Amino acid sequence: MSLQAPAQDSDVAGLTSALGIPGLADIHVHFLPERMLAKVWDYFDRAEEHYGTAWPVRYKWDQDQRLDHLRSIGLKRIPALTYPHKAAMAGWLNEWNAAFAQAQPDVIHCGTFFPEPEAGAYVGHALDRGAQLFKAHVQVGGYAPTDILLDPVWAQLQEAQTPVVIHAGSAPRPGRYTGVQLVREVLDRYPRLTLVIAHMGMPEYHEFADLAETFENVYLDTTMNFTGFTEAVAPAPQDYLVRLAGLREKIILGSDFPNIPYLYAEQLRALVDLELGEDWLRSVLWYNGTRLLGRIYQ
Repeated sequence: MSLQAPAQDSDVAGLTSALGIPGLADIHVHFLPERMLAKVWDYFDRAEEHYGTAWPVRYKWDQDQRLDHLRSIGLKRIPALTYPHKAAMAGWLNEWNAAFAQAQPDVIHCGTFFPEPEAGAYVGHALDRGAQLFKAHVQVGGYAPTDILLDPVWAQLQEAQTPVVIHAGSAPRPGRYTGVQLVREVLDRYPRLTLVIAHMGMPEYHEFADLAETFENVYLDTTMNFTGFTEAVAPAPQDYLVRLAGLREKIILGSDFPNIPYLYAEQLRALVDLELGEDWLRSVLWYNGTRLLGRIYQ
């Protein structure tokens, strides 16, 4: 491939221009209330205690600077994924998301949830107000996606065909409810549910790829995958790389900005270096995400 992989974020525009795409459709970006984000960054500052490896957050900037940077590298719409780690958080996070999206026209109105009696009501309220993308974090939340309290949530999201980015893989640290089995059980009950598997489900790469091949509305995002950082701790198996070409229409760009320990360009470099072809890159970096979130990009 003759494409030049970006070495710096300032090189990203050159990549998208060479591919002939308008920009990047990144589905996995985080914005949080400032006090909550500070606690997240503090957690990553102590990553060696949790994960056994350092995780220096690269973009520890103020909110306006982070927004401007994403715009400068070509994100046409900006997700603001939030997620609770306990009960009685998701409702007010959804209120924050609604206000944030209203204040920033290019920010995608996002939502989240937790297994609690109020979940069906506040998810319905968020959908009524225009929420277009949800985040579920099984590992951080420490809950089973099959929890009966989530039945009205999954039912509404399936009916609305609203995508959910779900972190259910067992990296960077396994949890009681991580892994593919419980997600498969949810899909068996709600087979039209639109799920985007965060981090390609690492380290259960093949198991989550099986879901993407089995269920029409299941996708994989590239968040942190194939970067030097991730390959050192949760490497993709060699035979998995062979599957990527066939999964071309099911893979969507994700980055985990701002909570990444390297430049944004490193994610794109890692994808270019897979050498799966320009059509594959166009699909992953732009067309798959804009197709999934079509009404958002119109």
